[in-house]
Amino acid sequence: MSKRGRYSKEFKVEAVRLLNLGNKPASELAMELGIKRTLLYRWRDQLAKGGEAAFRGSGRPRNGQLSELARLKKENSALREERDILKKAAAYFARDLR
Repeated sequence: MSKRGRYSKEFKVEAVRLLNLGNKPASELAMELGIKRTLLYRWRDQLAKGGEAAFRGSGRPRNGQLSELARLKKENSALREERDILKKAAAYFARDLR
């Protein structure tokens, strides 16, 4: 069993281009590229479905790519935490004044 590989967007697009040319069977092309045949078909389907947005990568998107709603939820959570800390500090110092 081979390890899970990570392939660049350019590699995937080129592999799909070669598959679409039809000069070689998919199984032979996959062997030359060192990948599974089903992976080639998956990449082809993703490229057809997603167009330019295909193969964007995995994981959490960068801050600039977060949706407005997700960014605001994150900011709201941080502000609530700060507020709670300030409330506790105010109560602590008010207790000393009595």
